Amino acid sequence: MNVLIKPIITEKMTSGVEKTPRYGFVVDSSANKLQIKTAVEKMYGVTVASVNTMNYIGKVRMRYTRAGMQVGIANRHKKAVVTLKQGDLIDFYSNL
Repeated sequence: MNVLIKPIITEKMTSGVEKTPRYGFVVDSSANKLQIKTAVEKMYGVTVASVNTMNYIGKVRMRYTRAGMQVGIANRHKKAVVTLKQGDLIDFYSNL
């Protein structure tokens, strides 16, 4: 099972990295906090202090078109915010 799907690289997530090293990841929906912690430590070689997780449900999206009402559901996903030990950093752009 691949626990980490992709990092969340947004302005909000990367703005406070200097004072509090917190990083966001989209993770597998069946992964727990311990699995997320070990996956981040193994992949990036850092020490994880804490992990917070959030489950997002798929929202119903509707739009009216010429063909009628189009209804769909956005994908559900799980997000994890990982706080690292003070002094540790993750550089997502090092291997581009």
